[in-house]
Amino acid sequence: MSLLSFRKSKEVATPTVNAQMEAFLKDYSIEVMPRTAEKVEDFRELLPAGTRVYIAHIEGTPIEDMVATAKRLATDGYKVMPHFPARIIKDEATLADWIARYQGEAGVDQALLLAGGVATPHGDYHSSMQLLESGLFDKAGFKRLHVAGHPEGNRDIDKDGSDKNVMDALRWKQKFSETTDAEMALATQFAFDAGPIIAWADALKDAGITIPVHIGIAGPAKLQTLIKFAIACGVGPSLKVLQKRAMDVTKLLLPYEPTEVLTELAAHKAANPDFNITNVHFFPLGGIKTNATWAIANGGASAVPASQS
Repeated sequence: MSLLSFRKSKEVATPTVNAQMEAFLKDYSIEVMPRTAEKVEDFRELLPAGTRVYIAHIEGTPIEDMVATAKRLATDGYKVMPHFPARIIKDEATLADWIARYQGEAGVDQALLLAGGVATPHGDYHSSMQLLESGLFDKAGFKRLHVAGHPEGNRDIDKDGSDKNVMDALRWKQKFSETTDAEMALATQFAFDAGPIIAWADALKDAGITIPVHIGIAGPAKLQTLIKFAIACGVGPSLKVLQKRAMDVTKLLLPYEPTEVLTELAAHKAANPDFNITNVHFFPLGGIKTNATWAIANGGASAVPASQS
């Protein structure tokens, strides 16, 4: 009898979930590319129903592949948000064609507009502001438009290391957000240190930037992989967090997990409900399945896969 009772108690045991983390991860988003999406057999086994899935558009990726990925995700019930990198869009006709394809074939009504990582523009556009100014997204009735945020600055925009140009652009986007019918948000580059993230977000509010922030977080990955991406993406101050970890022999070979930074941010959000970071956006640098598995283990009800809900 006691043996049966013991087995039953083990079966019903569930891991303890941090309630603040669970709340903070509600409606998290994640990023894929067509080639990484192909490796996922069933997104419904990994992501909650209705998850917003960004599709990164890397230079050289055919628009046909982007739209096919968008259609697949939409069919599975996910909110699809493709990237529109200004510098790889040749002209207004190309932009209109992309919008029409996404909308017509995949029912897309959300987009992330950004300059893109290409040094030399392929055509008429070089900034997300030009894409917004085109009016094509409003004309098509897009319901949500996100733009980039940079908690640690952007050397491509402010080569002197300041944040002058970045802040000027954000003020422009703030004014645009007050005229468009679309909901807007800042989707940020990833960072690893909660302190500077909180200070940056508070500084935005002090500057009158009230667009909600979806904070970029690197998903679980090998430490070497994260350092490589951090250097390539210009992540500066919080790179020290990774470098410090790399110097700890006991942690060097262990995969990085975003538990610490998200626990701190979740606690700050719980203590300050009006904090302008409203959502988490994952960059699955160690793989989509690895990221989703971490979220399921730490997110409680906020991360239950669609197939299990």
